[in-house]
Amino acid sequence: MEQKYLVFVYGTLRANERNHELLRGSTCIAQQAWTAGIMFDTGKNYPALIRNSEGRVYGELYEITWQQLANLDNLEGYNGEGQNNLYDRAIQKIYTDHGDYEAYVYIMDTIDPDSNEISSGDWKVYRYLNEETLYYYAYGSCMDDARFKIANVSHYFQNLIGRGMLEGYSLGFTYKAHDGGRADIVEGQGVVEGKVYQVPSEAIPYLYAREGVKTSCYRPAIVEIKMENERVIEALTFIVVNKQSELPPPAHYLEEIIRGGTGLFSDEYMENLKGRFPEIIEEFSKQ
Repeated sequence: MEQKYLVFVYGTLRANERNHELLRGSTCIAQQAWTAGIMFDTGKNYPALIRNSEGRVYGELYEITWQQLANLDNLEGYNGEGQNNLYDRAIQKIYTDHGDYEAYVYIMDTIDPDSNEISSGDWKVYRYLNEETLYYYAYGSCMDDARFKIANVSHYFQNLIGRGMLEGYSLGFTYKAHDGGRADIVEGQGVVEGKVYQVPSEAIPYLYAREGVKTSCYRPAIVEIKMENERVIEALTFIVVNKQSELPPPAHYLEEIIRGGTGLFSDEYMENLKGRFPEIIEEFSKQ
């Protein structure tokens, strides 16, 4: 049996990026993975990861063949340990929603002092936010427009593209707020239904503030969404940074999700959601 290797990719080798072809036929272990480090924009249309125990760099984890590993070495300018390498190939711990792994990571030891740090730690987010057309995938309380109106930002969310399906994920409530859980997407199995909006760039500061990006409550991420016409698009969403054991949401929060999905989501999805928290559904139904 051919030996396989695990590699964590965070830049141009990620899905839908220009060098992803080098991973054709490999097995994706996790789309939502991260490792320790700080990411920089090299100014050459690719990023670099620098060692740092406090930072996080997000990417994808793959199982690849020896030949694919050799191809990646060639791409990354890695000639062997102790050689004059552009990137070094090191083993680091990789974290995913379903466990931790040890995998190869391509790392730069030094970086040009003029390079820009990518604060999100996510190359795809960094690039996506420069696109002219931005899609936003909402799966929690942002599917309801009540708080948009209160914040006077509802004009940013008028262009509803439709229902989107995020495959290979489940809806969890893994963020612990003072009054209960908040929604999250957890990689594994299942489908999460949500709303896809086309939004202007002016909507991003509001979403970042609402999701607590600055305080590391949620992080921005790019996910592939399947629309009802089978069209697949990439969209911005937000994922809990430090997931906790699931905690039931408060009634007012679950009501926002139910209200936001009513009339758009499948009956099966809505019934399953309500069936998870019957006592909470009963509570806000009486109001």
